[in-house]
Amino acid sequence: MEFNQECDASGLLCPLSIIRTKKALAGMGSGEVLRVVATDPGLVRDMPTLTRKTSDTLLQHEREGPAFVFYLRKT
Repeated sequence: MEFNQECDASGLLCPLSIIRTKKALAGMGSGEVLRVVATDPGLVRDMPTLTRKTSDTLLQHEREGPAFVFYLRKT
């Protein structure tokens, strides 16, 4: 999937990974896609909650080896 910006939250645990994701989204324009790479398995549950609260869109999430990868579209 094509993306405009990447946020590396590898090695961070919640809430730091969510804070870093929110900060990255805040600096993006409407319609842009953020790719988030993280190792915290809790984000599989937390990322949909974040996007519901921010009204952004979780386009896709997948596993790449030990990492979890999320694609979010900024509204």
